[in-house]
Order: sequence, then structure tokens, then C-alpha cells
Amino acid sequence: MDFRAELRQRLGLDTVEYRHNLSRPELFRAALDNDRGRIRPDGPDDEPKAWATKLGVDGPLVFYSDPSCTGRPVADTFAVAWPEVEDKLWWKADLQRFNPDHFGRLLERVVAHLNRRQSTLFVQDVTCGWDPAYAVPYRFVGEYATHALFAQNMFASGVEGVTNAADKRWTMLNVPSFHCDPDRDGTLSQRAVIMDIRNRIGLVLGRADYCGIVKKTMFTVMNYLLPEIDELSMHCSANVGDHDDVAVLFGLSGTGKTTLSADPRRQLIGDDEHAWTADGVSNFEGGCYAKLIDLDKEAEPVIAAALSMPGTLIENVPALPGKPLAETDPQELDLTDGSITENTRFSYPLDANPNVAEGARGGHPETIVLLTADAFGVLPPISLLDAEDVMYHFVSGFTAKLAGTEVGVTEPQAAFSACYGSPFMARKPPVYADILARKMKSHKARCVLLNTGWSGGPYGQGKRISIRHTRALLNAALAGELDNVATDTHDIFGLRMPRSCPGVPAEILDPRQTWADKAAYDAQARELRDMFRQNFTDKGFDQLGIQPAM
Repeated sequence: MDFRAELRQRLGLDTVEYRHNLSRPELFRAALDNDRGRIRPDGPDDEPKAWATKLGVDGPLVFYSDPSCTGRPVADTFAVAWPEVEDKLWWKADLQRFNPDHFGRLLERVVAHLNRRQSTLFVQDVTCGWDPAYAVPYRFVGEYATHALFAQNMFASGVEGVTNAADKRWTMLNVPSFHCDPDRDGTLSQRAVIMDIRNRIGLVLGRADYCGIVKKTMFTVMNYLLPEIDELSMHCSANVGDHDDVAVLFGLSGTGKTTLSADPRRQLIGDDEHAWTADGVSNFEGGCYAKLIDLDKEAEPVIAAALSMPGTLIENVPALPGKPLAETDPQELDLTDGSITENTRFSYPLDANPNVAEGARGGHPETIVLLTADAFGVLPPISLLDAEDVMYHFVSGFTAKLAGTEVGVTEPQAAFSACYGSPFMARKPPVYADILARKMKSHKARCVLLNTGWSGGPYGQGKRISIRHTRALLNAALAGELDNVATDTHDIFGLRMPRSCPGVPAEILDPRQTWADKAAYDAQARELRDMFRQNFTDKGFDQLGIQPAM
């Protein structure tokens, strides 16, 4: 069926104009001509949102989201509470129930709004997932050409072999010009992000134009769909070595997930969202969505080079004072400027990386890495985990917020995000933990907890573990060099710590030995252990039958 007829049949759109599957240069120009909205807190709703740099169409597009939406609007994210999904979804602050009756009426009003305006809508047909065994066709339909360009960057195209594509296709209707009325529409504010699993519709309304919504909404969907076929969706990076040895690196923001997976000696499968199925590991995406704040161009040469590539997308990086963007080379932009948001972003196609695995796929992982950045300075740089430890740390999903990174954060704070991606996990954590445990057992995968945080004291007193030592520890784990080494057991955390590792001073492997004040170390370690235990109990994970060592 022609896409126009399908959208008329599914949604009722009949007086709109479509711009279908435009090329990157065409979307670039359309964004400059078309995309209008608010880019300043007190600004009007008709300012240009997309801008060119000195390189014009041969360089990146610069986009400014609504100032109230420079990240995912988690408080306004919902799923339609149909009876068949009510008991399957993990309802929480990041994913709230939406009344089915309210949703039906709201969708009708949005479609009438677009028909009445005879809107121009940009349509981009892509695929979520590179493996046709589970891949989901994804049709973006929206008012902004920028979002269509983002979808083209971030998702796969040309995936062959997807059966019954029309019956699997998800459609996102993205309408910034429609502002919800909470009393009438059942929303909590004038914006909403709503997933209708029964009818395979994503609805994005109002001041919710942060580009990441186009990506993370589908990730949440995939996190619902994959367990239905007993396969695992993962918030992780992945790469593959010369011997086809695949590694999966789970981790929250700031733990090194992207940096550590970008290894010139290993091919990148992807940096953020993957599936582990009967055929191995494969990327959900066709691009990367990297943080730009404080980017070290020498440490991240791929991202630095892509800043000047055509068709890429820079989000919420301010213009230089007194210099128009049209006169600015993208390499001149001040990537330390967080005056709009600390969450400045950059979208670029996966093929901007010169070392990507063919088809963004690999075999079954030999090594699972759980990343944490412990700002308390008490976890070992690396720990060797048994099956029980893996489940405990996977459902805990620990890292630490640093002092100064958020208003009111004056000392390190524990952050727990189940499965290393709690906001996006559509089902309860035990569902993913069970599938992970079975797959690891079946494929005899090893697992390590790799701490990229502090040693010798907490943040502000100790030092961050050097990237050189972290890479040496990771490389040793990937090569199996830690499989049969002598270990010590941590007195408080119960973790097994190797006594030696090639290229790493033995004295840093036991974190207690790096602290001058051993009593202070013990007190800090017990405090963090108690945070783990409290989180485990508060989330109800103590009912899972897991018996952690700590």
C-alpha cells in the first residue's frame, strides 16, 4: 500500500502535503526554510530553529530545541494502558499510564489539527534493527525536517528480509505545533510523548522537540518487543575483535561506554542500543548520538571529524559571541559552553566511523562488561563476577553523580538505574536479567565490573583511574587473561579482585591500599554497600532470590 493511503487509513490524514524520504541535502535545506518554533525562554514561536554554519550544506545542521526541552521529557512520557499490556509494562515515573479513551480522542484532535492547517509533513522510512529476524520498520511523520534528518542519521536503511513489514511498522506522529490541554486531553502538561503498543503509534506533541525523543521512544518500544520473543534488548555499546570475539559494555552516562568501545583494534558494532538474539549481537541504530559538552577532540577524533561532515546534526551548542553561525566553522564552536544545556548533542551516521563491523552485527559475546564510575573511590578498578554477582549489579545499575554536575550536588551521590537504562526499560528489570543470565550461561560469557571512577579517595580528594590503566584492564579481560588469575575477595563488597594484570600496577587493584586513611576507606565502603542494599530492597529486587556477596 502507498504510504499516503496507509497514513490516511491508519490516522485519517487526508489534506496534508508530504515530503517523503528526502535526501540529507534536501532535508538540510528544508529545515532552514521550514522549521520554526521557540528557541529562547521568552522568545516567540516563529524563530528559525535550524541553522547552517560557514560550510553550508556541506557541513552540519545546527538545531535548537525548545529551551524547556533540552532532554527527554520523562515526566510527560506515557504508554496507553490497554488491558493486554497493563501487567507487562513497568509503570514508573518515567513511563506512566495513559487512558485509552483519552488517547483515541487526543489522536483524532491532532489529526484534525494537521488537516485543518493543511500541514507539510516530512516522512522518513527507516528500520530499527539490522537483523531482519526482529527488525521493526519505523516511519517518522513530523512537522520538522530536522527530525526527519535525525531519523535518517540514527536508524538503518536498506535492511532486507523483514517479513510482514506493514504489520510490524511503527509510526511516529511528531507535532510540535499541537499544544495539549491537560483538562481536556488527559495529559500532565501541554506536551506529551505517548506510545500506543496495540496500534504501533508513537505520538509526540507540543514543546517536546528534543531530537533524542525520536530515538529513545523507539528504544523503549524495542525494549517491550524483544522479550516477547525471548530475546534481549540492551542499553550498551558493543565491538568485535580480530578473532570475532564480541564484547558488550553496559553503562550509564559518563562511565565510558562510548569511549571504551571505540578501540582502533576492534570494530564498532554500535555505541548505545543493541539486541542479543539467537544470531548474536546487532545494533538497533544506524548512527550515533554523542554528548558534545567538553569534548576532547584528541581523545574522540571520530566525533571531532564528523563535526564538519555534511548531513550531521549539532544540537543546542550556542553560537560564538558576536559571530553569526553562518560565518562560523563548526570546528570553532565552543564545546565547553553549557549555557543552553549541559546536554549538548551531536548526531552522525554510523559510517562516519571508519571502523564499523559489517552490517553493524557480530556473534555471541564472549565478554560482558558492567561499567561504573565510582566517585566514592571505593570499588575495585576491576572485579571478576560470578553469575549471582552479575544479576545483582545488572539490576542495580550503579554509578555516581559528581559534585557540581547538578545544582545542589555538593558531594558524590549514588545513582542506580536498573539494567543500566531504567527510563527506557519497558518491562520490569527481572525480565531482562533472566534473559541475560540464560544467554550468558548458554554461551559461556565471562563478566567483569569495570570501575572508571576514582581511587585513593573520593572525587575531589583521590584521582580518577587513568584511561591507560582502564584500557589495560579491559584488554586483559577481553583476552581472557584474567580468567584464571589469583584473586582476593573484598572484605566489604565480596567482589573478587585479581592480584595482577599486565600493564597495571598491582597496588591499585585493591582500592583500600590506595587510601592513606584505611579507616576512612572502610567507612566510605560500608556507606556505599548500605546504599546498594537499600536500593535493592526499595526496588523490591530482594524478592528475586538473588543472594549477593555484599
